[in-house]
Amino acid sequence: MHARSEEVTIDTRGDGDVIDVTSYAQKAIDNAGLTDGLCTVFVAHSTCGMTMIEHEPGCTADLNEVLERLAPQHGHWEHNDRNADTNGHSHARAALVGPSVSVPFSRGELQIGTWQKLVCIDFDDRPRSRRVLVQLLGV
Repeated sequence: MHARSEEVTIDTRGDGDVIDVTSYAQKAIDNAGLTDGLCTVFVAHSTCGMTMIEHEPGCTADLNEVLERLAPQHGHWEHNDRNADTNGHSHARAALVGPSVSVPFSRGELQIGTWQKLVCIDFDDRPRSRRVLVQLLGV
């Protein structure tokens, strides 16, 4: 069993920007020369999430709408009160989605469905640069 890591920085628009990072994960597998194992993609920020979804405008809009209902931007956020900040909703949304996704790979290919994509979602209320880590365990 071998472990390999790669890191990439992505620029986002914030406000629910959904960025397909599937190609970064596949490139890490290609670069590592591993054939079978587990790929974990992690975003190292408290106002971002990582998940899998069909990356098309309808699905991404629906996901952002669900998260707006669960954690409304203009709701009352203790984080905003205590820190003179405006992104309390961003932290809550990121916690709901989670920071990482693990996907098996076999024969050097991510084992995802036809429409599944690994996506990073930036919930912050402004554009940011985000650090995405790809960790591979495999043979």
